[in-house]
Amino acid sequence: MSGQPPTGPWTLCLETDPDPALRAHILAPLVAYNESVAPDGNWGLLAVTVRDPDGAVVGGLWGRTGYGMLFVELLALGPARGEGLGRRVMALAEEEARRRGLSGIWLDTWTFQAPGFYVRLGFTECGRIPDYPPGHDRVFYVKRF
Repeated sequence: MSGQPPTGPWTLCLETDPDPALRAHILAPLVAYNESVAPDGNWGLLAVTVRDPDGAVVGGLWGRTGYGMLFVELLALGPARGEGLGRRVMALAEEEARRRGLSGIWLDTWTFQAPGFYVRLGFTECGRIPDYPPGHDRVFYVKRF
């Protein structure tokens, strides 16, 4: 942590190796503001796991719900990749999103990952950051029900 001279009553600190617990402190005022403007986010979590024969998790999907949509934060199949499970994992997540009364799913990926996979599942591109990382794009997709 390196401190800067005080700015009024505030001190700015660059946290080069931050403790993950700091995130909650930084997030708290943003959540309070968001809830004051757009209440009833109905926040939740959703996961679909892929397990080996011994029950160990080898991959899956991790998502968060809020404001009527599912955000797929992670989809990784590890050693199960290429077995057709990605489509099944996404179908289970979509089925649960619909059961929860959500209006759709959004996610992001890179052009070197699987953008065609999401298009084949009915997602449409809604944003793009070109050349991030260099030579590739980060692509945002949405699928409304």
